[in-house]
Amino acid sequence: MYPADFDYYRAGSVREAIDLLGVHEGAELLAGGHGLFPLMKTREHSPAVLVDIGRVDGLSGVSVEGDTVSVGALTTHAEMAASDHLRDHAPALSDAAGELGDFQVRNGGTFGGNVAHADPRSDPPAALLALGGEVSVEGPDGERSIDVDDFFVGAFETALDPGELVTAVSVPAHGPGETSAYVRYRNPLSGYALVGVGVTLRTAEGTVEAARVAATGVRDAPFRLESVETALVGSTLDADAVADAATMAADGLDASDVQSDVQASGTYRLGVLPTYTRRALSAAVERLD
Repeated sequence: MYPADFDYYRAGSVREAIDLLGVHEGAELLAGGHGLFPLMKTREHSPAVLVDIGRVDGLSGVSVEGDTVSVGALTTHAEMAASDHLRDHAPALSDAAGELGDFQVRNGGTFGGNVAHADPRSDPPAALLALGGEVSVEGPDGERSIDVDDFFVGAFETALDPGELVTAVSVPAHGPGETSAYVRYRNPLSGYALVGVGVTLRTAEGTVEAARVAATGVRDAPFRLESVETALVGSTLDADAVADAATMAADGLDASDVQSDVQASGTYRLGVLPTYTRRALSAAVERLD
């Protein structure tokens, strides 16, 4: 199918993009377009105006400054998957970027666009939520930062205000005794995650001091598995401790809380969530060696 007619503008800067969004009612941003174009082609979504930010300078690349890893909004998933900075300091994001979509999506899709699109089946949001950090945004009222714990509100819904755009995402850089990983159960038809789990662990002398565990593909937004986190803190991360913590992944959830569709029922997703939580934990623990 073909999208409905729309007007197109190419922004030369972040400020010009914000101004265009303010001038044209119903305008939406275009970066890689891999989330937006499929919806436009089926006419599930028909914005009247597109503002292209794909060539705005200064919004791409991965950098490490002190104890912070920053990823520009226009950085592609392929660039993230290949980044030594991410593999060394925030490997869960590298894992998620490498799992996402196919070759074309990874080379054309952008991290900022993926985060802002907030597809509840997407991989990077769960890895980001597991790592913690901030989403930097800019809008008509200037710049601000949104904690990742507050950013994802619901299916295709975020804490972005009208006219705001994502400029970068920052996460804590791993230090000694810190590790992370992302593992997912890939839907063989769509390529999205039926269930995906991100894990970040901070350890000292073999004992977990802090843990963040997040899931995607399960509910209408990525969410923290707080029962798993609680079970991990104070554990020694041997195989039994990992398995015991993973069994808590579905704690407090029932099928009515979980997405159910033609690919998998909510009951099925709940059934495999502990398995992929254990696999993500095991992958993170292996990186400590």
